[in-house]
Amino acid sequence: MTSNVEFRRMHADDLDQVLALEQQAFSHPWTRKLYDDALLSYECWMMLVDHQHVGHGVINQVLDEAHLLNIAIAVEQQGKGLGLQLLEYLMQRSSARGCVECFLEVRASNHSAYRLYERFGFNEIGRRRDYYPSAEGHEDALVMAATLFSEE
Repeated sequence: MTSNVEFRRMHADDLDQVLALEQQAFSHPWTRKLYDDALLSYECWMMLVDHQHVGHGVINQVLDEAHLLNIAIAVEQQGKGLGLQLLEYLMQRSSARGCVECFLEVRASNHSAYRLYERFGFNEIGRRRDYYPSAEGHEDALVMAATLFSEE
């Protein structure tokens, strides 16, 4: 695990960096409009290593449930454990805010993300057919859930 990691809230002036990272990391990245809306409605977090943006995440809370909406690590930083650190941070935030469970959707083809979520303790609980756009039309989303544990 990288020790010189910081987390801070995302701001509108971060969006150029965020969108650039998304363009490299995803075949269908979020748009500026989605991020503009997310900044108003959800918790959006930046992950920094040595003060450099290496990842970000977006999480929503509905009553006692968290919904992980997006998580991204810069392509050149993947495979270093940063995704797990970011996921753990977002889950700790959710637990501290009273969430007892977290849900997410992941592309069926995104095996590395699936393994990351499994490693944290997420389990597959369902499938949404043709949920994500893809080069071939659409692909399924796997729905996953994890129980969050309070650190009290």
